[in-house]
Amino acid sequence: MFFKNFKVWETELAGRKLTLETGKMAGLANASIMARYGETEVLCTVTASAKPREGVDFFPLSVDYEEKMYAVGKIPGSFLRREGRAGEKAILTSRCIDRPIRPLFPKDLRNDCSVVATVMSVDPDCSPEITAAIGVSAAIAISDIPWAGPISSVNVGIVDGEIVINPTLEQRAKTDLTLTVASTADLVAMIEAGGNEIDDETMFNAIMAGHEENKKIVKFIQGIVDEVGKPKFEYESSDPDPEIMKEIEDFCIEDVKKALDTDDKLVRDEALLPIYNAVHEKFDERFEGNEGKIEEIMYLVQKHVVRAWLKDEHKRVDGRGIDEIRPLNAEIDLLSRAHGSGLFTRGQTQVLSVTTLGPMSDAQLLDGLDEQTEKRYIHHYNFPSYSVGETKPSRGPGRREIGHGALAEKALVPVLPSVDEFPYAIRVVSEVLSSNGSTSQGSICGSTLSLMAAGVPIKAPVAGISCGLITGDDGVYGDFMTMVDIQGLEDFYGDMDFKVAGTKKGITAIQMDLKVHGLTPEIIKEAFAKTHKARNYILDEIMLPCISEPRKELSKYAPKMYTLSINPDKIGDVIGKGGKVIQEIQADYDVKINIEEDGRVYISGIDADKCKGAVEIVKLIATDPEVGSFYNGVVTRIMNFGAFVEIAPGKEGLVHISRLDVKRTEKVEDVVNVGDSVIVKCIEIDDQGRINLSRRDALIELEGMKPENEIDETPRKPRRDNHRRDNNSCLLYTSPSPRDA
Repeated sequence: MFFKNFKVWETELAGRKLTLETGKMAGLANASIMARYGETEVLCTVTASAKPREGVDFFPLSVDYEEKMYAVGKIPGSFLRREGRAGEKAILTSRCIDRPIRPLFPKDLRNDCSVVATVMSVDPDCSPEITAAIGVSAAIAISDIPWAGPISSVNVGIVDGEIVINPTLEQRAKTDLTLTVASTADLVAMIEAGGNEIDDETMFNAIMAGHEENKKIVKFIQGIVDEVGKPKFEYESSDPDPEIMKEIEDFCIEDVKKALDTDDKLVRDEALLPIYNAVHEKFDERFEGNEGKIEEIMYLVQKHVVRAWLKDEHKRVDGRGIDEIRPLNAEIDLLSRAHGSGLFTRGQTQVLSVTTLGPMSDAQLLDGLDEQTEKRYIHHYNFPSYSVGETKPSRGPGRREIGHGALAEKALVPVLPSVDEFPYAIRVVSEVLSSNGSTSQGSICGSTLSLMAAGVPIKAPVAGISCGLITGDDGVYGDFMTMVDIQGLEDFYGDMDFKVAGTKKGITAIQMDLKVHGLTPEIIKEAFAKTHKARNYILDEIMLPCISEPRKELSKYAPKMYTLSINPDKIGDVIGKGGKVIQEIQADYDVKINIEEDGRVYISGIDADKCKGAVEIVKLIATDPEVGSFYNGVVTRIMNFGAFVEIAPGKEGLVHISRLDVKRTEKVEDVVNVGDSVIVKCIEIDDQGRINLSRRDALIELEGMKPENEIDETPRKPRRDNHRRDNNSCLLYTSPSPRDA
């Protein structure tokens, strides 16, 4: 056999075959796994540098989830026809893989580590994201890189009230819950969820169902590790010398305590600066050439103080009670021309969310590996440097910004009205104005205010809150404590940021970030209870007193949207040859028109009257003329035997000279000219679909005019018009109800 180290292991996951292979591909990486789930196939590799990176005080891990369009038989739509920068879906998946694996690496490891999951084939029923997460876990576990895994990850749905593991494409279309759970052999390591107002108990049960399934896969991967796993390489610890750390801590800890004991971030930073300077002055000589170690030690000193206060004294940095929320404030209508705006302030964290409404043609088009091709609700989150008092230039959104925007989007989508109820594309932008923890949840609260102020008829308001964790010295199985509404230092030095968003009825989104290996069921239950109570308080006491329900009227600056349904067979008539008809309507009425394949028509514009006018025109075009109906038309052509009148774009009928007026007409131009507006009555539609109109009948019936002559209804012989052919007709003739042949 050419690949002498090639091995394959098989198991079953949610009724489908899961296969892990190694020893054939990517042999120069520290380890590689080809993960196959159904017909989904993902190549997962892990590589570590031989030496630590100099001058860093963190573990330099990168995780990349790469979507290849050949995996779904597509050629990329870009100009270069190749994959470019990662899309939002790929970035979010990278984050979901990163979050559970990162805490399992040694905290003092400084070797660069790169994890790459390349999606090569996609089976719609078998999630490539889950396949990648399992494959990455197996690759790291069998490698020589120090790691406390393995882990496993599954999706959990609720279909027809039943919990489903790794739902199929059909099941995903009707699930009330989209939940990703990652686990070690004993603990829940990551939770990412979006749901249709799921109650706490149901959500907990779904998480535990995913956890139990994960345990089976972890055991499966551990069996592979036992068979082919490499010994873990040794590395030099980056932890500071304990003696020197104790010396620095003794020198400054009392001053650090005084500096940290405030609810004002600016005051705290100002008080810490001279302490840092004093420590550097006294100890820099001890760290010649490696003064950065002092910064790391000062971080550890502050961490020790904050955690001891919380765990031992139940004291929070800003003086709050353990389950006390920071001072809150809510406002709306801060921006004059925006369609909706909401400002939510929580302590020193402040987020301004702005809503913009647009036609459905403004929905975002998606070019990815899954079945979703567009989305009508778009949520963007911006975190400028001034929000934390820094001077960094703006370089566009990073992974964190994309992740927080996606979380807010996930939290609000379940309460949005359907397209039929509210036919708008919706974009909300959350601008973080100042940050001292929990900006993502502040953006959810501010966005709810903004949507209601804009007149979006959401089903229920949504609020978000975070829960923190401090574990004991003996780990998560020992004593622990949780606190609600964590600020920056508690997030920075704590063990968990458990973010929960929802209505009073239930949860719409969860995102859990950990610095420990995982959570016990008891911690999860306590986090749910505390965030539920806090969420209700924010809604009842802060948000609803600001705006109790969505406004009934849209902003005068927002586009007005009208919808109608037409026969799909008439879509071509509305569009016209080369788009001529629809373009003319849009120009004449200053509107945008979007037509779906099923015949739904969306018309939007700032002026409501113009929108209504466009609606009537589309109705005219899409509705066959009726005998006996009256129309406002425009004269388009003059012939010696009558005038052609356009009663709707692309629809003309003939008013014979005998029916132009209530009296005898010798010459058509004596009554009408091209461009004149006239009221006509449809008197006949012949078997060829030709329309015959009468201005005479309209004048008599609508304006009460008296006829001064009688019309000879005797059929006349067809005659040529000066023996010339018209450009638009082969034969011109007269009859009781003549029209252009």
